[in-house]
Amino acid sequence: MKAYIKGISYYLPERVMTNEELVKDFPEWSIEKIAAKVGVYSRHLAADGETAGDMAEKVALKLFEEYHINPKDIDFVLLCTQSPDYHLPSTACILQKRLDIPTSAGALDYDLGCSGCIYGMAIAKGLIFAGIAKNVLLLTSETYNKYIHLKDKGNRSIFGDGAAACLISSDGFAEIGEFSLGTDGSGAENLIVKTGCAKHFEKANDCHLDEDGHIQSSDHLYMNGSEIFNFTLDVVPTMKKEILLKNSLDKENIDYYVFHQANKFMLSTIRKVCGIPKERFYNNLETTGNTVSSTVLIGLKDCISNGILTSGMKVMISGFGVGYSWGGTILKFQ
Repeated sequence: MKAYIKGISYYLPERVMTNEELVKDFPEWSIEKIAAKVGVYSRHLAADGETAGDMAEKVALKLFEEYHINPKDIDFVLLCTQSPDYHLPSTACILQKRLDIPTSAGALDYDLGCSGCIYGMAIAKGLIFAGIAKNVLLLTSETYNKYIHLKDKGNRSIFGDGAAACLISSDGFAEIGEFSLGTDGSGAENLIVKTGCAKHFEKANDCHLDEDGHIQSSDHLYMNGSEIFNFTLDVVPTMKKEILLKNSLDKENIDYYVFHQANKFMLSTIRKVCGIPKERFYNNLETTGNTVSSTVLIGLKDCISNGILTSGMKVMISGFGVGYSWGGTILKFQ
């Protein structure tokens, strides 16, 4: 029994925020400084009434049309999101109805960020190997910008909203290999929205500037950039080695790398530390920004569409971030 990717599509909201617009809110910055620091020139923002569920529906319909998929053939729906439509019910259950997927299908949300695509592939592969499902619809969808304070120039420059869809089945164009997964909850507070759930249900209204002049608020997305950077440099090189070991491969066997698109500086540093040639390393944040759990699928789709990934290639994919959580695997293109 094997599990394969059978189709990939992605959706980006219509609203685009350029760096030119962003510097109007932060005149102390320049367009060139933003681009040089994070590698993003524009990013897409979900509309006021547009939810992660709405975007997941749109990208699923796009996948069905692009690959001539009958929704009646889907027997499990996985939605990765940290911005669900409701605390309950699961947005995946609502999508089952909206997408006309049979009531015999399983459906669930799972709450992960930048490693979410990888974890979803692992879950889908497990469902197929266990004989529970034959066609798993994996959806990733985030509206992080709804959590970001308007005065938080750092996070507003990095994150974009978007969604991706992937059909995982017992046949397809890319075989999914063995996984390396990891978790370290000691870093939970370094990328967090503290209020709004059971631990701190009421808004804190504690917005303030830290000693470096950065906005901090328990009611909005907080990211300790330096700690996230250090965590990434600790885990990614080790994860890369473990992925190779679990798949009985050497680094010379890998044709291309598609890693989570965090920001330009982090990706450049990871590539150098891991000893990956620049021409074999995906780096494209310019018009999407960091779309959290969707970056890997967006990257794969772009590489396929542009002829970068072709039959016979072995591709390493990985995600890492909020949680802390990380994971990776090998895709073997048929």
